[in-house]
Amino acid sequence: MKAVVTVKLKPGVLDPQGKAIGHALEGLGFTGVTDVRVGKVIELELSETNAESAREQAIAMAHRLLANIVIESFEVTLV
Repeated sequence: MKAVVTVKLKPGVLDPQGKAIGHALEGLGFTGVTDVRVGKVIELELSETNAESAREQAIAMAHRLLANIVIESFEVTLV
């Protein structure tokens, strides 16, 4: 079973990488972009066959390693 963990900065947390990308896009002529936020997507291939157990494992992984829960939020999707 595959779990996808999407990690994003929480609202209000500064995102210098997003700002840099926004400025670069503006420099390339893309003027309609008003804000850029950068996150990460982590795909996990799990041997677990039970969907609820797989979700619980992915959530535990996100809490312990994949996301800094002080400044980041995450979402787990099973595919």
